[in-house]
Amino acid sequence: MRTGVAGLLPLRHFGPNCIFPATAPATGANMAFRGHYEHTLDAKHRLSIPARFRAAYSSGLVLAKDLDACISVWTPEAHEDTVERALAGRNPFSAEYKQLQRRFQAHSFDIDLDSAGRVTLPPPLLTHAGVEKEVVVAGVGDHLEVWGRERWQEEQESLEASIGEVTRSLGNPS
Repeated sequence: MRTGVAGLLPLRHFGPNCIFPATAPATGANMAFRGHYEHTLDAKHRLSIPARFRAAYSSGLVLAKDLDACISVWTPEAHEDTVERALAGRNPFSAEYKQLQRRFQAHSFDIDLDSAGRVTLPPPLLTHAGVEKEVVVAGVGDHLEVWGRERWQEEQESLEASIGEVTRSLGNPS
């Protein structure tokens, strides 16, 4: 039987309420990243990926500069799919296409988990996210985000203040 990172988890292990069949690959393509977890970076700026998500990243991950002040953690497949969708239908010779391609690709890093399920966060991403030591790892559906703890709190306060207006603006689903 194949196993996840350093034999820590079987690839089909996604917790007690797993909705995926035992044969589902653990690429993260079918996994919903949910919840938030508080962590502390070590002196080498290593982040321990929450254990429940490590199997999804067993074949590597992409750390990327998010449009918000955080670091996105993608499976390679999900990152490529997102970039492809963002660029779809655009002229590859246009300035807009080139700008988006530079933004998505030049600010992303292919990384492997170490044997302890950790990743080293690159300095340019730490600077972008304002991350120093205390972080929050948040699941946002198709990927994880890494936030500096203070920025996470600010983001949550802003979200709580505006969520009523945001949901009202969506209208009544039919």
